[in-house]
Amino acid sequence: MADRVFHIALLLVAIGYTIIAFTTIKAPFQYDPLGPESWPRLLGFLAIACSVWIVVKPDVSSLGLGSRTVLRLALLLLILSIYAYLFEPLGFVFSTWLFCIALGRMLGAAWMSASLFGAIAGIGGYLLFTVVLDLNLPAGILKPLL
Repeated sequence: MADRVFHIALLLVAIGYTIIAFTTIKAPFQYDPLGPESWPRLLGFLAIACSVWIVVKPDVSSLGLGSRTVLRLALLLLILSIYAYLFEPLGFVFSTWLFCIALGRMLGAAWMSASLFGAIAGIGGYLLFTVVLDLNLPAGILKPLL
């Protein structure tokens, strides 16, 4: 029952998000065939479809999260909030690097492995998005170098 209650709440959030995506998000110009407005709309429909599916046919009868799991989820939410806060001032590369280190350590990775993964994700992601996909990402503290 708790699973259904959670996903009914998530369904209401997804419906609200989709309404906002259709009524508020307007791009001043179109630079690809689908346009920048299409992606939030598609994500909204996908979230609604997934929530409806789980409300109709849930996997479990009770949510049953342990206190350790709730603590780890709260820590992940904190890490994501810090990542969002640092995204503009530090830029994509450094904020992603720090996020990956924190997430890797939370999942049990060694410092060196987490740091190496973060560097690869930050630099590789930046190159993928800016060079290959021609998207704009904040350079942050690397702006003088670019």
